[in-house]
Amino acid sequence: MNTTIVLIFLVTYAGVALGRVPGLALDRTGIALLGAIAMVSLGAVSTHEAVNAIDLPTILLLYALMVVSAQFRLAGFYTWVALKVARQLDHPGRFLWLLMLTSAGLSAVLANDIVCLAFTPVLTVTLARRSLNPVPYLVALAVSSNIGSAATIIGNPQNMLIGQVGNLDFRDFFLWNLPPVLASLAAAYGIIRVLSRNCPPWTGPSVEEAHGTWPSLDAHQTRKALFYTGVLLVLFFTPVPRHMAALAVAACLLCSRRMKTRSILGLVDWHLITLFCSLFILVAAVEKAGLPHRIMAALGGGGLHVTNPYVLAGVSVVLSNVTSNVPAVMLLSKFLPAGNHLLWYVLAASSTFAGNLVTIGSIANLIVIEEAAAHGVSLSFREHARYGVPVTLASLALLALWIAITR
Repeated sequence: MNTTIVLIFLVTYAGVALGRVPGLALDRTGIALLGAIAMVSLGAVSTHEAVNAIDLPTILLLYALMVVSAQFRLAGFYTWVALKVARQLDHPGRFLWLLMLTSAGLSAVLANDIVCLAFTPVLTVTLARRSLNPVPYLVALAVSSNIGSAATIIGNPQNMLIGQVGNLDFRDFFLWNLPPVLASLAAAYGIIRVLSRNCPPWTGPSVEEAHGTWPSLDAHQTRKALFYTGVLLVLFFTPVPRHMAALAVAACLLCSRRMKTRSILGLVDWHLITLFCSLFILVAAVEKAGLPHRIMAALGGGGLHVTNPYVLAGVSVVLSNVTSNVPAVMLLSKFLPAGNHLLWYVLAASSTFAGNLVTIGSIANLIVIEEAAAHGVSLSFREHARYGVPVTLASLALLALWIAITR
């Protein structure tokens, strides 16, 4: 039975990494869900164990923050910000820095996936219409969103999981992660600026998008979203459980006279939530079979212990670029002591920075690629790696230096 469980796990994780199954229309979520169903069907975990394996506070936090982001999106806030930034296109260096700083800042508070989803169409169309090659700027969007999201517990899905499972304080997490995030963002800007200096102009097909499909700014709804986001951030610095604070704010936003509940909930990423639940069940099943412990024992036998922050960072980088950072964090979080906060901070930063290495390392990367492709702009694995590899190496070097300083 253990062999079958391990086989299902490996096949499922390989499918999640590839993102598809040849001959089928399955995506990552479908593959993970089928793997979870197989684990329950074969008795690797009982139905009761499968339900208990799902970290409900993490799921609720993720769900509530999606509701908050939906409010901003429906209010036209993201589109308005993207168009404001695009006004600096006559000054490419200033535009690039402003784009990266804005996407990083928003990602730290409103989650990187949502920021990339909202910014990519506006950025792609605006750049192509000016005959500017969108590729380096799209990579900059993905890179800066990933880096910025490492600053807070709510910046990305894996940080939410780390914050909940590791029982981390919002303020302490932010203060430790902010210096390497700022340093990495500056390094990323310099690298992308240099590498894109001789980038040829856009000569691809015409990129068109009806502005009517972009929500115009609703000042009242934007102020409402900003107010409740401020309330939420204040609550995060209190003893109130994060998921309960986020749910309370989401409930207030749902009580609207103008925005329909269906419209708000329609922007909740149910696929991502399903992916999370499925991965929780998969990890629980393979953990019950003893595979992760055997792998860690083998690493320990070679002198590699994940309780060493440098080893942890290295393992998380490799694993994040094999399976993507969310599944990697779910596996590695099983082996970190709850009281050693440094290790949890390192896992959050390293797994997030690792997402910039190649396209499959982060869901945010895939969102940018898919949204750009929908508007006629192709961003290949090679083009992303040209910028992503040096940015990731620089970020990890800065992280290693910060570990040495704070250890």
